[in-house]
Amino acid sequence: MRLDVITIFPEYLEPLNVSLVGKARSRGVLDVRVHDLREWTHDRHHTVDDTPYGGGPGMVMKPEPWGEALDTVIDSGSPGERPVVIVPTPSGRPFTQELAIHLAARPWLVFTPARYEGIDRRVVEEYARDHEVLEVSIGDYVLAGGEAPVLVMTEAVARLLPGVLGNAESHRDDSFAPGGMAGLLEGPVYTKPPEWRGHGIPEVLLSGHHGRIARWRRDQALRRTARHRPDLIAGRDPAEFDAHDLRVLAELGWDVTGDGRFGQVPAAVEE
Repeated sequence: MRLDVITIFPEYLEPLNVSLVGKARSRGVLDVRVHDLREWTHDRHHTVDDTPYGGGPGMVMKPEPWGEALDTVIDSGSPGERPVVIVPTPSGRPFTQELAIHLAARPWLVFTPARYEGIDRRVVEEYARDHEVLEVSIGDYVLAGGEAPVLVMTEAVARLLPGVLGNAESHRDDSFAPGGMAGLLEGPVYTKPPEWRGHGIPEVLLSGHHGRIARWRRDQALRRTARHRPDLIAGRDPAEFDAHDLRVLAELGWDVTGDGRFGQVPAAVEE
């Protein structure tokens, strides 16, 4: 996979040289290219922003340097090759595991992390004519710029690529991963030693009984999801759960209503 980032703070992307992403780059699994947007400015101050039309606080990133930068980066690909252009913005669609999987299947991503009040809207409209342009948010909060979201999305996507994780099975039971614990948060995990500061290991994990262990893990996933993300339970079809699941959820205050959907009975939800 090729990944390009256009930014006014190239140094912010240094973490792309370490950990799993850095190793993927060194092995040639991931081709990361970071570009300084100011290279496409033509005044002595390397200006990339200006005041917004209509007034208001803050500054807006100018379309000219972005247009030249994107044209140069896109034209550097093979003839006819079109990248997915990703615009990190708090006003975009939520970044989810489903979207990470979609992006991991694409050969080329171009990120456009903005600063100030964002990029002139005409840039998005221009490139959306011939490219898949995704405006993406990593959460309901506002950051100083889009570089941190680029790091988040890159790591989420890169770990799905073949050859990045040491164990190819590692991501299959992730929270939000399809199959297995699909739609549930991952439960607690343990390793050696068997006792630490008076805390032991759940006996079922020492039993060697794979069926009981799988059931325990699913029960823990149900409990954690009910506690931390009740919206994920409320949005599910009860028919997706087996009888044991439904008993666990009933203990946690969830019941199937008359219209065949989940409803929460007022009660304390325990871990």
